Amino acid sequence: MKRKVAISSKPQLDQSIEEACDLLGDLSDIIKGKHVAIKPNDTWASPSDLTPCTQADTLRGTIRYIKRFSPSKITVSGGSGAAQTEDVFRYLGLDKVIEEENVSFFDHNRPPFIPVSLSYGPMRQVQVNPHILEYDTLISLAQLKVHDAAIVTLSMKNIAMSFPAADFYGHPREKYDHPHTIFKDLHSFIVGMCQRFPIHLAIIVAHPAMKIRGPIGGKTFEGDLTIASRDFVAADTVGAAILDRFGVSHIIEAEKIGLGTADLNLIEIAGVSLDRAIAHFSEKEIS
Repeated sequence: MKRKVAISSKPQLDQSIEEACDLLGDLSDIIKGKHVAIKPNDTWASPSDLTPCTQADTLRGTIRYIKRFSPSKITVSGGSGAAQTEDVFRYLGLDKVIEEENVSFFDHNRPPFIPVSLSYGPMRQVQVNPHILEYDTLISLAQLKVHDAAIVTLSMKNIAMSFPAADFYGHPREKYDHPHTIFKDLHSFIVGMCQRFPIHLAIIVAHPAMKIRGPIGGKTFEGDLTIASRDFVAADTVGAAILDRFGVSHIIEAEKIGLGTADLNLIEIAGVSLDRAIAHFSEKEIS
């Protein structure tokens, strides 16, 4: 059976999120009555550079869409890898969205920490805040970006490199406040984290997109696309294709251990066709 990935290019972002998610069919089974966590990309930002992260209107549109399905609770779960989460949220205006939409916020970088076992990748356990274990449904709200080390930073990396508590490992984690082997095999670590913390809904937006280099300091532009899927591996496969990045190790490994589909021939595209999405994205990049 083919896995469905939806692509929308509506000019209004909230409409684009709505259309992409609606094309997946009824999402009540993963949202209604559930504690839903939305994890935006909050890697790093400054008052003069907001481009690396999820924008305020993206978060607002996602929250309002999820509310339609009557979740028991919505938590925006943050964990910046290279800065203080509350600073990043304040710079981006995500804190105002959370307040105005009357949803919860949780910084999973903060203590307490507990070890959680991993069965795949270079680490056998990872330190996390136990609050993330309370989420029933995990939504990865990612940016369409390249990454200097991981090749792409889409729905999988958005979770995998945020849940390991930065207050334990260091800001950024390369500082090694406590010994770890995350970067011994980054791609396999991403896969192991997504196996332990599976994503129930992947939403990837090109508002803005980033190419050339990333996750910070690359070429940014409005890509005018939204990708959504229940299969996070398939979503990242499509996102990587639009970014012209193929053979991404963590995407291929995730398929090999049964986390999803990384074969474009086995992915059903709903909405904008993949060829048209690639052409549209290229047009936006050079315009």
